[in-house]
Amino acid sequence: MGKIRFTATNPRTSGVGPALARSAALLGAALLVAGCAGTETSVRTSSAPGGSASEVSGAPASGAPGSGLAGPETPSPGTPAPASGAPAPGAPAPGAPASGAPAPGAPGPAAAPRGLAEEARQGTEAIRGAVEAEAREAEARKAALLAAARRWGLPQAPLLAPPPPRTKSLPATRRGFGVNGPRTQGLPPVFTRVPTRDRVVFLTIDDGVDQDPATLRMLRELHVPYTAFLSDDAVDGGWEYFRAAHEQGAALQNHTLLHRYLPGLSRAAQRHEICGMQDTLRRHYGRAATLFRPPYGSYNRDTLEVARSCGIRAVPLWEAEVFPGRVVYRDSDLHPGDLVLTHFQGRAQWNGSMADALRTFLRTVTEKGYAVARLEDYI
Repeated sequence: MGKIRFTATNPRTSGVGPALARSAALLGAALLVAGCAGTETSVRTSSAPGGSASEVSGAPASGAPGSGLAGPETPSPGTPAPASGAPAPGAPAPGAPASGAPAPGAPGPAAAPRGLAEEARQGTEAIRGAVEAEAREAEARKAALLAAARRWGLPQAPLLAPPPPRTKSLPATRRGFGVNGPRTQGLPPVFTRVPTRDRVVFLTIDDGVDQDPATLRMLRELHVPYTAFLSDDAVDGGWEYFRAAHEQGAALQNHTLLHRYLPGLSRAAQRHEICGMQDTLRRHYGRAATLFRPPYGSYNRDTLEVARSCGIRAVPLWEAEVFPGRVVYRDSDLHPGDLVLTHFQGRAQWNGSMADALRTFLRTVTEKGYAVARLEDYI
């Protein structure tokens, strides 16, 4: 029989839920057993003086062409014939079953196990039921997301991002954003957009001044991924708030200790700002950042060299910035892979709330046909 190949899938990325995957496995196993039963070979082992002998039903008979076994010896001239009534060499003993017939009490030819057809039918029904259950669950999730969007004042639910790419790669430094001088190769790349064909953008939120629980609830209920670039002075001791953000999926990255203009600082002072924040993140969350955003988007060669020495892999800036009620673009519009910036700020800093800024962001990207993806899944 031909081989039956089963391919495992990831329910989260393939659209196949756990129930459907289990049912498919059940049906596959039934079909495999059914196929094997049609060509089953029975093996019987019997003890004989001096050792054990095995008989394989369906194997070529002794001496048959292609068997590789010698047949019964033919007496050579001069060899005495067996006595009258004695069985000829190789002939069955008196009372033994005829050649090809099973011995009394021996199992007969292998037959397909009973009930396999019924098991296959049940597997098919299980798959159909699982598909219908998955469809119902998808509709329920869609309805819940739409209800959440309306609770937060959005006319439609945010679009869901496609599965992330299987492999990640760092973008090259954006043209005009590099630094001059020798040995620039190996410095963390500075970029504002991730090369991708997916219609996704990436939400990044800076500083950490406003710590309204409603912000985390809104982002969680609307399934919006984001990256937080934190400054120690802005967080001002509110590390538990961002621990909660991290536990619900936010990535916590480096935005320096005191949010100072780095090109105006000495190399040693820059090291204190960047590497000191790495130590702070490690102390509070057990690990340092891999991404770094310089305050005001300003940096020089010392900044990039120091960041690299502190374990920074890349320096993401932004293509668009969101405020309550408006979006400011570096170019004229959004593009696939754009990084979008907003801040953990509220009415004390803006003419509006953090929720107002998030509504502006989500309404804009959804109307333009973009989903929000997780930056760290792409780079």
